[in-house]
Amino acid sequence: MASKRIARLNEQLRRELSELLRTSVRDPRVGDVTVTAVHVAADLTTAKVHVRLHGQEADRRGSLEGLHAAAPFLRRTLGRTLHVRRIPELRFLQDTSLEEAQRIEAILAEVLPHGSVGDTADEGVESEKDGEEGEEEEDA
Repeated sequence: MASKRIARLNEQLRRELSELLRTSVRDPRVGDVTVTAVHVAADLTTAKVHVRLHGQEADRRGSLEGLHAAAPFLRRTLGRTLHVRRIPELRFLQDTSLEEAQRIEAILAEVLPHGSVGDTADEGVESEKDGEEGEEEEDA
């Protein structure tokens, strides 16, 4: 039961933080930030907030610094809006899953011949169908 509560709290914090970052944070360093996930510890002391940062590497570092500076303000604001006994300490982490997925796709595109994965799977299915039709014709 506690895991369902934590999952609901994760999603609620993600929505609230997204809205607060979009409307209330005035730090120019923060810029365009997308909250991708929130993971709250079981004891509600800390929350890891995964964010996707846009722009160049220097802009990303500045955005992360701005988020760390805005963390006490965000925590205070969340304390006023959410009905939770303890508002967790917010720790912002850069979400690099999209870049990692693109890197893996690029590696696979270099290693595998273009279209070979889809072609071999389709040929195998067609050859099985041809074989089944031939067997039916032989039985008749």
